[in-house]
Amino acid sequence: MQIITQAPHTCQCSVSIQGLTVQKHDGLILDHIDLEVHHGEILALIGRNGAGKTTLLKALLGRCAYTGEIVYHNGQGETVQKPRIGYVPQRLDFDRSAPITAADLLCANHSRRPVWLGTSPAARKKAAAMLKKVGGDPAILSKRLGSLSGGELQRVLLAFALDPMPDLLLLDEPVSAVDRKGIGLFYDLVTSLRSEYHMPIILVSHDLSHVRRYATSAAVLDRSIISRGTPEEVLASPDVQEIFGLGGA
Repeated sequence: MQIITQAPHTCQCSVSIQGLTVQKHDGLILDHIDLEVHHGEILALIGRNGAGKTTLLKALLGRCAYTGEIVYHNGQGETVQKPRIGYVPQRLDFDRSAPITAADLLCANHSRRPVWLGTSPAARKKAAAMLKKVGGDPAILSKRLGSLSGGELQRVLLAFALDPMPDLLLLDEPVSAVDRKGIGLFYDLVTSLRSEYHMPIILVSHDLSHVRRYATSAAVLDRSIISRGTPEEVLASPDVQEIFGLGGA
């Protein structure tokens, strides 16, 4: 798989989360999260179901109310006021019978025209280039989203998340609908993107083998951060052993 070199934008952004708290009517969801993710870092966020992982991503995306601070800095230490954030969800909820194509989704980033009015040749050419960058076949641009395989859809979503190139990339269980071969290809791609663009990446995953192989650091979340370090250190911690029932193995 070839990744295009000569990147037009090289990220040098870091994110600092300080005292982030989310409280809803049914109780405290996140309790004073303190976490830093630096440029070029792939942070694996792990924890039991209901620990608040997706809520933390929603807070970073500005999709839920919180107290505390989220601050972005560039390579010179200056505050980034309007960071670009890319997001690849675990799944995309949509009407699979809808006549929306992969091209419609990708071209929506570059046009204010409704998708039913068609896409311009220039927007389609850029969409094809972005799809090729993430290892996708430009031929799927004409396919309906509902007809794409799990791997094809995730590549379309990744291409969408990378355009424009983000200062922070969030991956929420991104390979849950991808076959075994596609999982390796996807994570190899993410690793290549990290090496090329140096963006910070937060990866939510329940697969500890993926964490061990692809992450550069890890954190355990259970309403608050209870463990933080290298993947080896975190996966060997008693907290992870208990949460995942590893029994000290």
